[in-house]
Amino acid sequence: MKASDLWRLAWRGLTRRRVRTFLTALGITVAVASMVIFLSLGEGIRKVFTSELGGIGPDIQVSLTPLSQGLALHPNLPQDTVKQLQALAPELGLQTVTPVVMAVRGGLDPTQSVVLYGLPASGGIGAVFPNTALAQGRLLLPADEQTGAAVVGAKAAQNLRLSLGSTLNLNRRASVKVVGVLAPQSGLVDNFIFMPLTPLQRSEGAEGRVSLVAVKLNDPRQARVVARSISDRLNLEAATQSDFLGFIERALRISDAVRFGISLIALIVGGLAVANTVMMGVFERTREFATLRAIGARPAFVRALVLTESLLLSLVGGVGGVLLGLVGIVIVNLYTQQLAGIDAAALTPRLTLLALGISFLLGLLSGLLPARNASRLSITDALGRV
Repeated sequence: MKASDLWRLAWRGLTRRRVRTFLTALGITVAVASMVIFLSLGEGIRKVFTSELGGIGPDIQVSLTPLSQGLALHPNLPQDTVKQLQALAPELGLQTVTPVVMAVRGGLDPTQSVVLYGLPASGGIGAVFPNTALAQGRLLLPADEQTGAAVVGAKAAQNLRLSLGSTLNLNRRASVKVVGVLAPQSGLVDNFIFMPLTPLQRSEGAEGRVSLVAVKLNDPRQARVVARSISDRLNLEAATQSDFLGFIERALRISDAVRFGISLIALIVGGLAVANTVMMGVFERTREFATLRAIGARPAFVRALVLTESLLLSLVGGVGGVLLGLVGIVIVNLYTQQLAGIDAAALTPRLTLLALGISFLLGLLSGLLPARNASRLSITDALGRV
């Protein structure tokens, strides 16, 4: 018998009980869709950092805290580190050395969460983010180091309803005035609020301390060698952009494993539903299978027929799950675009293959027991059943 005939028989067997088959396929669809949506978040964040980090930020960031312990934004690095790095600049090929203070402002509403990014007003935002462009107002000026000012990213301005001349409260005693709004650039920078270093240090109670030192190199290809030299000479942590991306990748792998574990519960339930549907089909069609055996069908054919039904049911659910997951991804991205200007979820080819592969494996495992039972039916006993 041709393979196409086998799949046709399997489809007829499933469509005899259409409601039961539909509900089972729907359960698998929802389970696979939930897995696709959960794992697409990791894929989307990978794409955001890979595409955007290469064009923004420092070649090397120097801090006290290693990346393995997470991203510590609290200012704990002595500001004298800047002078030490500047002394090494001619030897190591350091183009700019910029002290940075970072702080997060947020609340229960994620749209109100922003990153305050303090850096010397004399060097300007371009010292660390050279591709920034103004939409309104002006950039930071040296005079702002004492009086205070803020240049707001496009998405932060939208979410916090800030415009030129608006007052941004840092705490009960300190506030700054918005002097510029940046044009939309990337999902990361768009959520930053840039300020002169000194006012942000005062508001954070961190005079004489910084979160990190951002270093731009004359030759970015030497980043790893220079970072190693800085670490050895100053006994500090120096991380390159590739180190940061590696840290993000490891963190995302852990989160992927957690999300997959949550999805696995739904997948197991879906697999049990497939096994139950196919087993019921075997029980209801006992005489049919016995007749096939009586007219010459081998046990292997009956086993293949039942396995095909199980695989077909799971694959239909898997394809439906991918399509439903795609709809969910579009909804997630609509929200994250409004929130932060990024696509936080992405359906990649490897995620699609993973979803369909798991659906195939689910159908195979779910059909093994029913197929085994069907192939071992006693022809005489089965034909004698009413």
